[in-house]
Amino acid sequence: MKQTFYSNGKLLLTGEYVVLDGALALALPTKFGQDLVVETGSEKKIDWKSFDYDGTIWFADSITFDEIIGNQPANNSIKKKLISILHEAYLLNPAFTKSDGYSVATHLSFPRFWGLGTSSTLINNIAQWLSVDAFKLLQNSFGGSGYDIACAQYDQPITYKLTDGKPNVACVAFHPDFAAQLYFVYLNKKQNSSEAITAYKENQKDDNAVNEISVITAQIIKSNDVAAFASAIEKHEEIMSRVLQIPTVKQKLFPDFKGTIKSLGAWGGDFVLVVSNENPQQYFKRKGFETVIPFSEMIL
Repeated sequence: MKQTFYSNGKLLLTGEYVVLDGALALALPTKFGQDLVVETGSEKKIDWKSFDYDGTIWFADSITFDEIIGNQPANNSIKKKLISILHEAYLLNPAFTKSDGYSVATHLSFPRFWGLGTSSTLINNIAQWLSVDAFKLLQNSFGGSGYDIACAQYDQPITYKLTDGKPNVACVAFHPDFAAQLYFVYLNKKQNSSEAITAYKENQKDDNAVNEISVITAQIIKSNDVAAFASAIEKHEEIMSRVLQIPTVKQKLFPDFKGTIKSLGAWGGDFVLVVSNENPQQYFKRKGFETVIPFSEMIL
């Protein structure tokens, strides 16, 4: 019997880093995502293949149930992470290792280095398949705020807030009239979210920033004109630059750009949000950044 599971990718529009400390964040599920297809296998193992957006295989291996149950180390870093996730899933629901085996294939609809949630979509798909809590599976394996798991599960923009460590998710109407002036630009570098979170946690918690960003998130959701939206985005960048003690992405890479630019997620890589009166594609291509995606083509 074949089973297919699907999860949305994600972009965190507001609240990066401080969402971990309880800030209200605005998160956007993407039109890109990942599926997981499960079929019956044999020999008490999982034959696993992971396909990139272009159909190429970027990971293929067999994982025995014994490796999963014992969380056995592997020389391949990808296999090691996969075993770790499946081990945590086993601890939440051991029943899946009672079968004969599985054949599993995953398929991304975006390049895996884009940072749209290769790991979070995988974790949510595995959680669906094995009937376990995706948020628990994330915390027990990769860690993080969990907003990406919420995006995987919801088909519209959401606010996300941690209260006493528990996720609070609410659907919001965020389809701005000025969406045609919003673009997403890939910075040609995937940022390691786990490392970024660790570095952030080493800093002292900034309660002012948590409150300030929560207010800005609410303002952005209610913004009905592009000027107010851009102003709120710029203020957000100023606050996070203060918290992280690093320059904004515009200061660092695009000081001559006539518009607003905001980092999304871990600073230093993945996508940025661009607010521009004119299509900025030529500007960014001249700078060496070829991937420029309009809001309407990225966001659900």
